[in-house]
Amino acid sequence: MKKRKVWTALAVSMAMMLLVGLSSCSTKQHAINQLENFSEELRDNSARYSVAEWEQAGEKFMKIRKNISKHELDYTPEEKARIGHLEGKCAGYMAKGLKEGVFDKVKAFGNELKGILKGILNAVTDF
Repeated sequence: MKKRKVWTALAVSMAMMLLVGLSSCSTKQHAINQLENFSEELRDNSARYSVAEWEQAGEKFMKIRKNISKHELDYTPEEKARIGHLEGKCAGYMAKGLKEGVFDKVKAFGNELKGILKGILNAVTDF
């Protein structure tokens, strides 16, 4: 009976160690998946972000980075290279999205300003 309890306890502890090991791999992979999903979100939508959305994006990026840093020692060189590549893509999409978004807003404002000036000139010449 004692042997059975020992084997049961051993089996339970091994199962728990296996689950902990699997969950840590899953968690570190989840952080990479979050970064990949975020880079795709930036690629697809960042040109249309508002100021509030840019603030949220910055906060989300920092949260993902914090999650990744928790597992920094667990990543293989290949995973670290993948993380660096994805971070580079995020930086590129952020720069591109900011540039395009700001340029479109300036261009729209420029067109509005032209319309205002044209309206003023028309009003002045009507006198």
